[in-house]
Amino acid sequence: MRRILVAAMVLGMLAMAGSAWAADTATVTVNAVVTGTCQFLTDGSIDFTLDPSIGGEVTGAVTQPTFWCTKGASYTITDDNGEYESGTTYQMKHETLDEYIPYTFDYTATATGTGAGRSTTLSLVIASTVADADYANASSGNYSDTVTLTINP
Repeated sequence: MRRILVAAMVLGMLAMAGSAWAADTATVTVNAVVTGTCQFLTDGSIDFTLDPSIGGEVTGAVTQPTFWCTKGASYTITDDNGEYESGTTYQMKHETLDEYIPYTFDYTATATGTGAGRSTTLSLVIASTVADADYANASSGNYSDTVTLTINP
């Protein structure tokens, strides 16, 4: 009986030793999602000097807004037609009077495209004019409007 007990103990230890020496593996899956995003870096501005004594169509001096988009992300830029829009007409409002001067607000094909990454700065190329007839009889003073641009990746 004692021999059977010793043999059982030896077999048990060998079985435990064998399982301690057995190797196994596991895998860890690593995933990431790069979010397609766009961000404006700078605002833009348009400045007009409208002198009725000179007349003629006046082209605005434009500071172009800049932005970036994630590499490969398609984007579209839209605008809200300005704070003082009349239908689809952009208008600047006199600072104290209820008077408006219409202007054009056009931007080029850079309003849609594909991003090249955060280190590649893009510019939205804006052009804007005021027609002679729209300021020839305007009251003197400051006029302004605010156009909000939205970029969607």
